[in-house]
Amino acid sequence: MPLETPARIVRALVGRGYNAEREAVTLIAGSDDPGRTLARVVEAAPDDALRITADHVREVLASAPAADPPGTAPTGPTAADAAAASDAVASHTAASDPSASGATSHDNAAHTSQSTPAEAKVGSGGRNVDPALRSLEIANDMTGQSTGTGEYDDFVKVFRDRYEKLSKMLRGRVNHRPAKAISNMSGGEDAELIGLVDDVRSTKSGHWIIDLEDTTGTFPCLVMKDKDIAGYVDELLMDECIAVQGTLSGDAGILFVDSMHFPDVPRSHRPNTADRDVQAALISDVHVGSQEFMAGAWNRFADWLHTEEAERIEYLLIAGDMVEGVGVYPNQDEELDVIDIYEQYEAFSEHLKSVPGDLDIVMIPGNHDAVRLAEPQPGFDDELRDIMSAHDARITSNPSMVTLEGVNVLMYHGVSLDEVIAELPADKASYDEPHKAMYQLLKKRHVAPQFGGHTRLAPEELDYLVMEDVPDIFHTGHVHKLGWGKYHNVLAVNSGCWQAQTDFQKSVNIDPDAGYAPIVDLDTLNMTVRKFS
Repeated sequence: MPLETPARIVRALVGRGYNAEREAVTLIAGSDDPGRTLARVVEAAPDDALRITADHVREVLASAPAADPPGTAPTGPTAADAAAASDAVASHTAASDPSASGATSHDNAAHTSQSTPAEAKVGSGGRNVDPALRSLEIANDMTGQSTGTGEYDDFVKVFRDRYEKLSKMLRGRVNHRPAKAISNMSGGEDAELIGLVDDVRSTKSGHWIIDLEDTTGTFPCLVMKDKDIAGYVDELLMDECIAVQGTLSGDAGILFVDSMHFPDVPRSHRPNTADRDVQAALISDVHVGSQEFMAGAWNRFADWLHTEEAERIEYLLIAGDMVEGVGVYPNQDEELDVIDIYEQYEAFSEHLKSVPGDLDIVMIPGNHDAVRLAEPQPGFDDELRDIMSAHDARITSNPSMVTLEGVNVLMYHGVSLDEVIAELPADKASYDEPHKAMYQLLKKRHVAPQFGGHTRLAPEELDYLVMEDVPDIFHTGHVHKLGWGKYHNVLAVNSGCWQAQTDFQKSVNIDPDAGYAPIVDLDTLNMTVRKFS
């Protein structure tokens, strides 16, 4: 097996008694023949060297020997060498002051599971990472699990699953009675109902009628305009799940609502944190292939990741739109630097190679990527995975729950944010403060509640878009705006983009926040933002 990945390179070096700078590993992995380069680096290393440095590798690459004569066997390490390598490297220590970052400040506010064992990782500046300390698990990955055919029964199944999951979150707050049972009750009785929002309409007097649907039928609920809960009506989206309590009218034909409940994140939620000083970088919307892709900013980001200042960053999460794509919006071809979609991914992979090879990287697709548009979006197909194999990046579906050392990060690209912002009042959701739209999704415990609107949803047997577990971090992109805050102790982060304003964005009045990298301390969930543009 060729020695093409940083993890194998690290294991082979450890097996020969060496630690290495992360940049050294990256240089070896990026050479034409990593196995041969590693063998030459080890041969040329000083006798007293305990650590392979980037300078060692550069000297070897600068003095490339003549090609081997035909029939000469390669001298580089083999898979057997890697397998023989020790799993232990020296412990990781780090010191970096996030307060020195110049970060801006915003308001403070599982069906299937994939677990990946830690592999030997090497940091820069001689600070090495003990592989036993790293932990990365991926849950709710529906790649390869899609069963929907678009038939009527598929829609019934996904909405039943949504209702069952979300109603469970509400049953502890109301004494639910089915809609059919309420329709048989007498006028004036108290009633409590959990249902999906089927319709919202106003009366001539300015009151609101909400039709709620459960598995037995639909029942109308009236919210009076002078009630304190009337403001909640402005927050409602079709097909979300809520609970109401109230009193039936005299003829029992309508329920007068006194209180309304959302699945929501409990106010008592206490987030998980890592047991050590370790960080994750959260980015999205790279858009390689666009004429406006900010290669300079990306290179500065990648170079910074190689510095001692960034050595506590061991995880990189990318929330979709690796490339610009083709045919996504009108006249997009006029703004493309790379026309072919596969060449766009090849270019992205080259840029990904510039980040340290010892980072654990997780990527989900977005609406510009070459996957189906309907959510949930499966991870990339095998051909694209092969192209984007740099640094053994993990690829999972959109959305997915990624657990980093006990910290649950819900990664979602964020297409539904457009719909939330369009439907809700500006003080509840806006492009200038995208994290507030994310608060609404947390409140509804669903990343894309409204079916049949701007967001395309795929009918599956299970509703993979329900937030069954409360995340500690909610990470999105898509809207190209930077925003973050805390909602019931959940850190919500929209990470901006790496694409300057396009002509299309100008036409729809989008002024992107480009070239930023939010950095989260996993042991405290404090966040700083680095600017590279």
